[in-house]
Amino acid sequence: METIAGVAIYPILSLLIFFFFFVGLGFWVFSYKKEKISELSQIPLKDNL
Repeated sequence: METIAGVAIYPILSLLIFFFFFVGLGFWVFSYKKEKISELSQIPLKDNL
């Protein structure tokens, strides 16, 4: 793999994608409204069939 020109960019790029995905996901989770999370968590328990 070292013989391929520019191969060192792939691990760095994949780490950055991984990092930014989970930072974005964490930001989305902590900024989501608690009322909406509570409402969505009750959906499986409702008997509206």
